[in-house]
Amino acid sequence: MSLTNKERMKIPRQPMPTQDPVLRLKNFNEVALGYTEELAVTEANRCLQCKKPSCVEGCPVGVLIPQFIKALREGDMARAVAAMKEKNSLPAVCGRVCPQEVQCEAKCVLSKKGQPVAIGRLERFVGDYELAHRVCPLEPKPPTGKKVAIAGTGPAGLSCAVDVAREGHSVTMFESLHKPGGVLTYGIPQFRLPKEIVSSEISYAVNCLGIKILTDHIVGKTVTVGELLEEYDAVFLGTGAGLPVFLNIPGINASGVLSANEFLTRVNLMKGYLFPEYDTPVKIGRRVAVIGGGNVAMDAARCALRLQAIRDIEGREVRIVYRRSREELPARAEEIHHAEEEGVIFDYLTAPLEILTDERGNVRAMKCIRMELGEPDSSGRRKPVAIKGSEFEMEVDMVIVAIGTNPNPLVFNEAKGLEKTPHGTVVVKDWETGRTTMYRVWAGGDLVTGAATVVSAMGAGKRSAEDINRFLSGEVTSW
Repeated sequence: MSLTNKERMKIPRQPMPTQDPVLRLKNFNEVALGYTEELAVTEANRCLQCKKPSCVEGCPVGVLIPQFIKALREGDMARAVAAMKEKNSLPAVCGRVCPQEVQCEAKCVLSKKGQPVAIGRLERFVGDYELAHRVCPLEPKPPTGKKVAIAGTGPAGLSCAVDVAREGHSVTMFESLHKPGGVLTYGIPQFRLPKEIVSSEISYAVNCLGIKILTDHIVGKTVTVGELLEEYDAVFLGTGAGLPVFLNIPGINASGVLSANEFLTRVNLMKGYLFPEYDTPVKIGRRVAVIGGGNVAMDAARCALRLQAIRDIEGREVRIVYRRSREELPARAEEIHHAEEEGVIFDYLTAPLEILTDERGNVRAMKCIRMELGEPDSSGRRKPVAIKGSEFEMEVDMVIVAIGTNPNPLVFNEAKGLEKTPHGTVVVKDWETGRTTMYRVWAGGDLVTGAATVVSAMGAGKRSAEDINRFLSGEVTSW
């Protein structure tokens, strides 16, 4: 279709089909159903093919956005996949979970006067096509004899592993849990990122590139970084930030209080999303409060809501308790919208003070206080200030805390020379390479930045892989 830019700008942004909110409460199937070919081509025709594509600047891995969109609208899917996968090893994943609205789409020129091209939705369409047809096979170069150990099988580790293995190096990955994928497998709900997609991407990389994955191996306990260096020529640390942060309030250790990390891991790895076909041991309360306002809080609240609905719990409710207003919510707009559609109750300008328990030590209520917004703090958001005398009790029997995570300190065991920040993250000498203060050890993702996005972790993994490949080839000799 030959269109002028003026004609392209008149094409409205194509909405993503979704499951009906009432129906999806009773299942863990994907909420967003993806574009049809017709919708994808129509949306791709909105792209102006800018000579200086600012959208690419907004992508942490530098996806060749104009090229893959142009190929898509011309019907050349093999070329679209090839353009996409030149920079992004996991497009079907990123198309579902990346916050494109504040990255590539925020830089789209169409956003200045209207709605940007739906780059994320097109990325998902291309990624799903590759999953179904595998038109862009992964092919390794001849073996080099070099060995690389990668701690963590999440987005940073996977991205690094693929790029290192393609150069012909032998790659072994170490995963602390019994299934690979990291946060992609245990942290993100089935209705946002189906496990089948994650497992398919991982098994494809393993089979094509000969990557070895050792599960139930905790780096820092089962094997130390020092021990890995005795066997491997290079080590990449991508163990993420899986240590939950809790509020320092009375009652936080009560039965019925758990972190969002633990709750989501239970739902994902204990197959809570298959209930009632699978008799999951995941428990759920009648009145659940989720503390926090990020994507993890939305995920936890929406999982809780589904478990309640599937089990037909009477008088059920799930609340998001957030100390700022709706405008300050850090979660993606799409996730907030879906949570509201599904019936999650939002208690804004509310902060917990104490978890109240019954005589058996079980949660019976949460004492809270109303807040108002004051002057902006260091984050740029207006600081919440407690309103004196506004305390009240919220009836709850389960509390899920989703206020952040830190790296697990185990990785530093027997890792002499590996420096960490006061926040517990790994110190890197150079952000562009991911080199740490320990010789032949690289790091990236949440272990370095703290909790961030999937695609930013992938970007760190790719940058480290590039430097590891240069180092192993002898191109780089200094540290």
